[in-house]
Amino acid sequence: MADSNITKEALASALKELMEEKAFEKISVGDICDKCNMNRKSFYYHFKDKYHLVNWIFDTEFITTAQKKQYKNPWDILLMISQFFYDNRPFYRKALCIKGQNSFTEHFRDFLYPIIAERLRDIINEKDQEFQITFIADAIVMAFQRWIVDNSMMTPEEFVNQIKLSVKYLSISYIEDENKSPF
Repeated sequence: MADSNITKEALASALKELMEEKAFEKISVGDICDKCNMNRKSFYYHFKDKYHLVNWIFDTEFITTAQKKQYKNPWDILLMISQFFYDNRPFYRKALCIKGQNSFTEHFRDFLYPIIAERLRDIINEKDQEFQITFIADAIVMAFQRWIVDNSMMTPEEFVNQIKLSVKYLSISYIEDENKSPF
């Protein structure tokens, strides 16, 4: 492993340990550096801020692994994300509560956006795509947040099945409403 990755991994490990002890908002870059015996210059050489470090953790631990797998459909991706968050609940329970610019929830939404866009590109007319994709990405992020943060005992499989059911029921309701419409 290159020195750069060793340094990044050490900083990530330090942040994860600190997040077990206290709220993210109470953790400073100095705390992270002290925890792994590095100076702030080393931190800022690799990361813009502690938010960037949280996002890097997701990118390296999940995205690089996910890119190596084949998916039959978007539900498989959603299940893989669910399993990953479930397996890493202590960290993501706190990461999903981070507020503000460059927060993990924004980063996660930005990760989901192209996946949803790819699936809906041929289904939704171009004029409505931006709103619809953003709406669905926001809904999924909020569902994940509620599921992980509220300490649900629901398994990843149950969680994804509940999302599928919600989409199914909304679709049925929409079709029924369209059929009843006088227009």
